[in-house]
Amino acid sequence: MSVDLVVNNCTLVTPEGQIGPNAGVAVDDGEIVAVGADDSLPEADEVIDADGQYLTPGVIDCHIHNRTPGLEYKEDWETATRAAAAGGVTTVMGMPNTDPVIDQPEHIQTKAELGEENALVDFQFYAVITSNNYDQVHDLDEAGVVGYKVFLGTTIGAIPPPNDGELLEAMEQVAETNKRLGFHEENDQILTHLAEKFQEEEKNDPIYHTWSRPPITEREAINRTILFADETGAKIHMFHLSCGTGAQLVAEGKEKGVDVTAETMPHYLWFTEDVMREKGNVARIQPPIRDQEEQDILWEEVHGDGIDCIATDHSPHTDEEKGMDDPFKNTWEVISGFVGLETEVPAMLTFVNDGKMSLEQWIDMHSTQPAKIWGMYPQKGSLQVGTDADFTIFDLDEEWTLEDRNSLHSKNTVTPFEGETFQGKVTKTIVRGDVVYDDGAVVGDSGHGTQVEVDEIDNDYA
Repeated sequence: MSVDLVVNNCTLVTPEGQIGPNAGVAVDDGEIVAVGADDSLPEADEVIDADGQYLTPGVIDCHIHNRTPGLEYKEDWETATRAAAAGGVTTVMGMPNTDPVIDQPEHIQTKAELGEENALVDFQFYAVITSNNYDQVHDLDEAGVVGYKVFLGTTIGAIPPPNDGELLEAMEQVAETNKRLGFHEENDQILTHLAEKFQEEEKNDPIYHTWSRPPITEREAINRTILFADETGAKIHMFHLSCGTGAQLVAEGKEKGVDVTAETMPHYLWFTEDVMREKGNVARIQPPIRDQEEQDILWEEVHGDGIDCIATDHSPHTDEEKGMDDPFKNTWEVISGFVGLETEVPAMLTFVNDGKMSLEQWIDMHSTQPAKIWGMYPQKGSLQVGTDADFTIFDLDEEWTLEDRNSLHSKNTVTPFEGETFQGKVTKTIVRGDVVYDDGAVVGDSGHGTQVEVDEIDNDYA
């Protein structure tokens, strides 16, 4: 019997450990059919020699902005997932602050259809909960979203949050759906007050954007939402957690029995707020990049209970919107966000090479845990027989520098990682048995990606 594909001559990495060298996987009809030593694998129509490199379950990015529908001048399903493929990412989850926002079943259907037509890798996305739809959570659930999001702090699109009464009612419904509600966890009143104060005082340097959104804005929102989750039984998630003291509160919430999870991003672990003085508004993002003390605590929580997974908040904007003519111009005239899909794996592999985490911990946080948190495991995030054949293959040793951001595959490419040097590079990306990225070239087809079916979170894997 011959299968479709065998990838051999590699070391397999899962959260449980490593198999190899001289190990591989066999794939038939898009699913894994065998895992083990090379000489135990069946014959195949196609054999990929991984040349002694590493193979992991496909990396999952549970926080990107692909901008479809309505804001395609920034990014779209095709360009975002080309970047994902080039970055070793096999599944992405899109945010709902588009135009229109993803707040109704018909908008969900539109976003899904456009994804099915254009995506190169697999995908899912979130619905936003506002004052206009807080009582319609079950309708959003039935339309097929992976979960929900509330923007507590001012962000791109200026989507106002529901008031606390509406939020409590929405969270009661979220608990009934057994899906998860994520938050942009910043206190809007504090950050608005400080931003207005700094502008009145003509404090316009990029660092003042950072200081207008201090860690207390995150800590207050984390405390409040954990309290609400404890009251309602809702599963909750903290998106783009930037400060270590906020992650400590997540760990405390878990100790109290609240089902709360959190993600952080490579840029919060790589840079400190000094990057705002070095690279200016290029690194402007919200929540902002923190000081060294907060980063040190954040790293402690990566190894503790406060951080569960890694994502990017991949946020493409045009050069004009980012003020690239002068990265140190008036920060209040510049938009927040930058791209990250093609630098997240190299950044995390650099941390592995630096001894800051093991390969096993990295892939747990960047594949297995996102799949469990959002109800995709073990179809995604594992190397189990019978699951999707999604693989990220990489050279752990190769050192390289992102010399020119315009070599990236996103529609817009502003990133503070331009000029940074990494150790570790993606060489192949495979989605359901098909190679979509191969040694420097995106070879996947638009429309290969498909929406991942998610019913509800399986508590057996939580």
